Amino acid sequence: MTLRIAEIFGPTIQGEGALIGEPTVFVRTGGCDYRCSWCDSLHAVDSAYRHEWKPMTPKAVWNEVRHLSGGRPLTVSLSGGNPAIQDFAPVIALGHTEGYRFACETQGSIAKPWFADLDTLVLSPKPPSSGEAVDWDAFDACLKAAGDRPQVVLKIVVFDKTDYAWAKAASERYPGLPLYLQPGNPEVDPETPIETQDSLDRMLWLVDKVTRDRWFTPRILPQLHVLLWGNKRGV
Repeated sequence: MTLRIAEIFGPTIQGEGALIGEPTVFVRTGGCDYRCSWCDSLHAVDSAYRHEWKPMTPKAVWNEVRHLSGGRPLTVSLSGGNPAIQDFAPVIALGHTEGYRFACETQGSIAKPWFADLDTLVLSPKPPSSGEAVDWDAFDACLKAAGDRPQVVLKIVVFDKTDYAWAKAASERYPGLPLYLQPGNPEVDPETPIETQDSLDRMLWLVDKVTRDRWFTPRILPQLHVLLWGNKRGV
């Protein structure tokens, strides 16, 4: 058994969502069943990059995580692409025996039994600006697969008023899930510097929107990694 890996990097910090700021090693998988219009990780999504994806056994993946972390337990984030395409149960099992924690971020389009082995499952359904349509039955299957074992949270990227209204409806659909909103990042070229003020302006717009609407359910967070490093790979 091998896994398609786009990159493994860290330790760095988690830049978004429920674990923002937490020291993390990232395992970014190759391949995705979505093609969002604003995807900032095309090197892990587009099949044009498949020659860069490295086939690795679960043991090889785990050895690299241990090497990067110096054998000191921390959080390992499974991301992509869509990591749910592949079977990470063996990697999670290896890590848990050594005290590591595992988080996974996925759009909720594919359910896997190993979701129940995670410590944190971040379900990030894509809003209308992505150009993708959410299959809520598949999303519900992901929740069922996770069961009561991991912390499950909802994270939604917001680019405009349409996305905002959509996020509100999604939150009402799953009132029991903690909700995190973050402003979208329209600049997807890793070589183009990020305008920090533009990112802060979009963040301020989102903060103003929820407070004016008296919508006190979500936590509003930036994409911290974008503010710090732009779209540079491997951080």
